[in-house]
Amino acid sequence: MTQPIGNDLVVTMHYTLKDDDGNVLDSSEGSDPLAYLHGGENIIPGLEKALAGKVAGDSLQVKVEPAEGYGEVEESLIQTIKREAFDGIDSIEAGMEFEAESSDNEVQNFVVTEVQGDDITIDANHPLAGMRLNFDIKVVEVRKATAEETSHGHPH
Repeated sequence: MTQPIGNDLVVTMHYTLKDDDGNVLDSSEGSDPLAYLHGGENIIPGLEKALAGKVAGDSLQVKVEPAEGYGEVEESLIQTIKREAFDGIDSIEAGMEFEAESSDNEVQNFVVTEVQGDDITIDANHPLAGMRLNFDIKVVEVRKATAEETSHGHPH
């Protein structure tokens, strides 16, 4: 019997993610399918909602708006800082990615978007923030999660 996707089930799927212009942003094609624990917040909310109730063998196309994906661009996460904040790094160029630890010990990823003299503009938004995401999905398998997977919040 085919089990519909619901909470505490491990779903394995192949996917292709495109932007609104049809450019492929990510895909599982040519590699193992993606596995996630449904209800475990392993994937973006809009995609998880669209997959609920589907079964192995289903194919679907899903459009996910920013609010149900990686969020809108938050202007507060874009700021200009001084070069001296990059102590020990000789060359800084747009496109470089860094990690920084905040005062509350959270690790934040950011990308350098502009360099003008000693002023470095950084953006800590997710790279897909503000974008509508277009998924082509093929559900490969749906199975009950093990107790360990459920307690850990992700498939093994």
